Amino acid sequence: MASVLRAYMARMDSEQPEAALELLAPDFRFRIALPNREETGWSKDDFAAYISGRNAVERTHEILRHSCDGDLETVYGVVVESGKAVGSFLSAAVITSSGQMARYQSYFTTTYDLIEFAEQS
Repeated sequence: MASVLRAYMARMDSEQPEAALELLAPDFRFRIALPNREETGWSKDDFAAYISGRNAVERTHEILRHSCDGDLETVYGVVVESGKAVGSFLSAAVITSSGQMARYQSYFTTTYDLIEFAEQS
């Protein structure tokens, strides 16, 4: 099974993050927990609004672990901005039989790392 979350993260890290919308099921729902706020939505339009409100920085999601169990896919990794790790994330998605994300939940923290990350030099 191809990793939908890997494809999603790659699109979110690209110069056209709105391309990630193609990976979302019509009845998509999400919750993203950030250090000072939560983003929750019940549609692709809500997610499009979330994407448009993100600050434009040089950001990548470096996936350190990946797992699939039935229709549930999970990833753990670090967010790197301008070459420096700024926090870690644990994300999960329910994947439809057609390979789209139906539900997405992500937790991002800047104060705790579950797995050590060796920064690139």
